[in-house]
Formats: sequence, structure tokens, C-alpha cells
Amino acid sequence: MRGALVLLSTISIVAVLVVTALTGRWPPVPGRLPGDIRIEGQSGSFYFPITTCLLISLLLTLALNLWLRWFRGGR
Repeated sequence: MRGALVLLSTISIVAVLVVTALTGRWPPVPGRLPGDIRIEGQSGSFYFPITTCLLISLLLTLALNLWLRWFRGGR
């Protein structure tokens, strides 16, 4: 099981690096979604991606639940 986790981590890191190299953007995140907070002023700007954070949290929660159900036999 540890080998699978190491392999998955390695694949994820390589995928992020490839996407970054192809798009020229770091980090490769979904971007400005509706609901993200952006305030721009004359002296600076503030950006808080609250919708992006919620979406990533939801996806990671679903992935972890599926992962645990798969390896624990559906308990």
C-alpha cells in the first residue's frame, strides 16, 4: 500500500510540473471562480479564492473517502 501511495504522489508531482511547463502558470489552480473574493485598490490588491478552496476541499474529501472505502472493504 505504501508503494501505491508513493507512486500516486510521484505521478501527481510530475503532472503538476508538466502542466506548469506547458501553461507557464504556477501553481496550476482552477483560477478565478465565481465567489472568489478579489479587491483591487490603488495601493494594492487582495485575492482570496474561497470558492476554489471549497471545491478543492470537496474533491479531496471525496477522493479520501473513496480511497479508504476501497482499501478497508467498504466499512
